[in-house]
Amino acid sequence: MTLHWAAPSLDALKGYEVHRGTELDGPFHRITPGPLGQRHFADLTVTNGVTYYYVVRAIGFPEVTLAAPAISATPRPFSSDAEFLELLQATAFDYFWFEANPANGLVRDRSTPDSFCSIAAVGFGLTAIGIGIDHGWISRIAGRDRTRATLETFWEQPQGPESSGAIGYRGWFYHFLDLDRATRFQQVELSSIDTGLLLAGVIFAREYFAATDPVEGEIRALANALLARVDWGWMLAGGSLLSMGWHPERGFIEHRWIGYNEAMILYVLGLGASRDPLPATCWEAWTRGYRWETHYGQSFVVFPPLFGHQYSHCWIDFRGRTDAFLRARGIDYFENSRRATLAQRAYAIANPRGHPGYGPWVWGLTACDGPGLPSTLGYRARGAPPPENDDGTLAPTAVGGSLPFAPEVCLPTLRHLYDQYRAQLWTAYGFRDAFNLRVGWWDPDVLGIDQGPMLLMAENHRTGRVWRRFMQAPEVQRGLARAGFGPTD
Repeated sequence: MTLHWAAPSLDALKGYEVHRGTELDGPFHRITPGPLGQRHFADLTVTNGVTYYYVVRAIGFPEVTLAAPAISATPRPFSSDAEFLELLQATAFDYFWFEANPANGLVRDRSTPDSFCSIAAVGFGLTAIGIGIDHGWISRIAGRDRTRATLETFWEQPQGPESSGAIGYRGWFYHFLDLDRATRFQQVELSSIDTGLLLAGVIFAREYFAATDPVEGEIRALANALLARVDWGWMLAGGSLLSMGWHPERGFIEHRWIGYNEAMILYVLGLGASRDPLPATCWEAWTRGYRWETHYGQSFVVFPPLFGHQYSHCWIDFRGRTDAFLRARGIDYFENSRRATLAQRAYAIANPRGHPGYGPWVWGLTACDGPGLPSTLGYRARGAPPPENDDGTLAPTAVGGSLPFAPEVCLPTLRHLYDQYRAQLWTAYGFRDAFNLRVGWWDPDVLGIDQGPMLLMAENHRTGRVWRRFMQAPEVQRGLARAGFGPTD
């Protein structure tokens, strides 16, 4: 059972306690081990068919009871895979709704009270709002107003070459932002890929809010202004490939975006820009980095961490259309991602490094936190095949982000992780970022760039609505055409 609550105004707030009973009038017993620092809680020690009553108390001077009378809920088993996916999506949506600053729309990078904003999480969050409206989790008015506040923040905050006090420069935005001030966090880079993921959410919001309502008209105008302001040619830094970013202190990052990885959507948007688009030759330059390999019976363009096969697909529907590189090999990018997913699962079954737990229903290598203990790594891009930083740490988002590609293996894996490890792995926002069975480690945090792919790709698997709306955008259609995409032969 998942609870969320609003914060009272207290001068000496120490945290929150959740109390539970099985009768409306009590007695109630505290089920949280100590004061909670967050305004959400997942009760995982429940029995199906039993009705539970909850009260939440804010611990301070004075003590305040937030739920009076008690709220009730009766857990029950999932009647179908659809019910399980609805829960997976609803909890992931809650991350973007409750872990955002409602005044400016900025979304936390991770579920800690002191977290900064991730602009990539904002891109996923803008898309999450439309999904939340479609499922009835929020009203269209609430989603519309949050979207407008978000776009206003990115349009109105200062842009400039200064090292502090700006949200971005030349239409690009800093990777992380102060959650309240909406300006550069510490000395992070002006990030090209994270700006691209943000712009994907901006485009989706423009396509979603298409009504004649004046506020929805403002959303569309703000989205178009943000898109038109991006100086795509500047980020080429005199070359044929986009730089990974820029620092006001030392200029462009030397490394360039060359395929194959998560930046496919960045090039599509740049090629399709309405103002000063990228040269069409950029796509050919990008594909020069491709490596076509065969692993575990699957031939595909490799990128070991699965997020590289997923992020662009969260918005772009690559089914039935392909470019010159993959057309020569008889597949599209959707099939390429399917093969990468199946190959990674086969790697886990083979388990060449002998990690505990790996198998047909326990797998998932991608960028994630790690234990950071002896013989293990901290945050890394993990992947396979071929193996990359595989220290036994797995991430549920690696599986959830591949749902449309291989539902026959991804959905049973997600359900197994939920059934087998729910007490350690599930939260009020769904799955934690990562876990490692070899050292008994469970990540305490939930990340926005995890929940976004799981939410969006579950929606694409179930309804295709994100794909349909996003693919209506003229920038996307132009970008694919200029990259040479056409029907799969």
